[in-house]
Amino acid sequence: MAIDAGLAWRVAGGWMAATLIEIFVRNPDGGADRLIVSVPELSAWLGETDGAAARRLRELAERLQTPRAPWAGLALDRPHAMGIVNTTPDSFSDGGDHDGIEAAVAHGMALRAAGAAILDVGGESTRPGAAGVSVEAEIERVVPVIRGLVAEGALVSVDTRRAAVMAAALDAGAVILNDVQALTQPGTLALAAKTQAPVALMHMQGEPRTMQASPRYDVAALDVFDWLDARVAACGAAGLPRDRILVDPGIGFGKALGHNLGILAALGLLHTLGTGILLGVSRKSFIGKIDGSADPRRRLGGSLAAALDGWGRGAQIVRVHDVAETIQALRVAQAIAEARAQLSSRAGEALAIEAAAISRRNE
Repeated sequence: MAIDAGLAWRVAGGWMAATLIEIFVRNPDGGADRLIVSVPELSAWLGETDGAAARRLRELAERLQTPRAPWAGLALDRPHAMGIVNTTPDSFSDGGDHDGIEAAVAHGMALRAAGAAILDVGGESTRPGAAGVSVEAEIERVVPVIRGLVAEGALVSVDTRRAAVMAAALDAGAVILNDVQALTQPGTLALAAKTQAPVALMHMQGEPRTMQASPRYDVAALDVFDWLDARVAACGAAGLPRDRILVDPGIGFGKALGHNLGILAALGLLHTLGTGILLGVSRKSFIGKIDGSADPRRRLGGSLAAALDGWGRGAQIVRVHDVAETIQALRVAQAIAEARAQLSSRAGEALAIEAAAISRRNE
């Protein structure tokens, strides 16, 4: 009812509606002012005002409200889980847990059975301080696992930043390119444009070995937004359209605790890029910095809390280790939200009926 009445905007054609809009305005000193306005106020201002600022806000408002097309065959009007299948011996949380092709494929299929819509296969650890591996070693790790998962009917993405690995993965049956360096490495953007593969573009300040040394931002949420905006534009210029793209703010990649929390709190800003949002918060170190949990396996509660908050802000895909628990949490949160919406709708109908009755009494 609020949307029909012009009191709210539906976000990205999904499950979330916004009645208030927060506008960020950068200051010359590097900070930002924030202005919160209602949807009717902003709509009226946009309808009456011209100039560069108004044109930019109209563009962002249109992107915010435009329904997202399906991505990799998945409808983005509902959330999905991307299950993590690491074939590395040194990943921060599950390195070495699934050594061997059979073990990795079995793990992936267990995640799929638990509800994962996508299986994300990675062969190079990008944890802080991780050393790189050769292209040949990465291909040897991921390609047999991808083939095995595809043979079982899974929708597979490859987690890599190298064009040669991407090409080998696509040849093996992977569909999605999930790149922590957002197609900035040699040959990656050209390959994605040529194949028209769905991509996930992640923000990372620096590179894995040094990214946590001393990350710096003016306003983390805005800096990440601007960088991803430029990468989406670069993809468009290369011939890869917006509906092929998800953006990922890169929680934990070249970011201190305050940066991560600021980005998560302003996650809705990324909807104005006009793409879907992929969020990876599972077992991340920022959770441990909040509650002191040194063992990543003991961060399930924090992972679920961050994933649910991201879902509440409209993130369409969450990348997780603990698929069954995440799916359960999302389903319960959805059920509660739907019940709340029904109550709100009935209250609105009751108010309308009461108003009509009052009107008749006054005739």
